[in-house]
Amino acid sequence: MTNLKNDHREGETTKEIEKQTSKIPSGVFLAAAIVSMGGSLTLKLMNRSKTALFVGQWAASFLLLGIYNKIVKLEGHDKSDQNPN
Repeated sequence: MTNLKNDHREGETTKEIEKQTSKIPSGVFLAAAIVSMGGSLTLKLMNRSKTALFVGQWAASFLLLGIYNKIVKLEGHDKSDQNPN
């Protein structure tokens, strides 16, 4: 497998955002996804189908944010800034 060198470095704004968002527990994103699914079901039962679809689609976004958050927590910020090798 080829080892590719990443010359890209994170900007200061990105580092600061990751620093702040890494403080959020991962369970918050999972809870937000579950709440959006429950809200979607509730809206569907209230015959508000278009709004239910809109709210239901938030679940995937919350889960992706949770994955990103977990990666930042496990891997830290851009490794190339910490280890120039």
